[in-house]
Amino acid sequence: MRYCPKCNKHTEQKLERVKTSGRRAGSSLKKGRRKSVKLNYGYGGSPYPKLENNRRAGAKTSQKVLIRYSCKTCGKKTQTINARRMKKFEIAQATGQ
Repeated sequence: MRYCPKCNKHTEQKLERVKTSGRRAGSSLKKGRRKSVKLNYGYGGSPYPKLENNRRAGAKTSQKVLIRYSCKTCGKKTQTINARRMKKFEIAQATGQ
């Protein structure tokens, strides 16, 4: 049982996992590109130290998981606001009360 804002009451809801990865829109990357061009302009190099051996430093071993709930009576879907970081995520069937 979870609160449904459309039904304005607690209803049974189905949940599913939402993938958080994927391609970003081009406009969201433009600001960072402009910043890097400005920082590398002129004498001297980058203000940041180079990564050793060109490896990803501190790569994450867990994934961010978003959960989407859908109301069984009206079909309205709501999503968790903050993604939780976890190594393993499994949806198990609830048994009895």
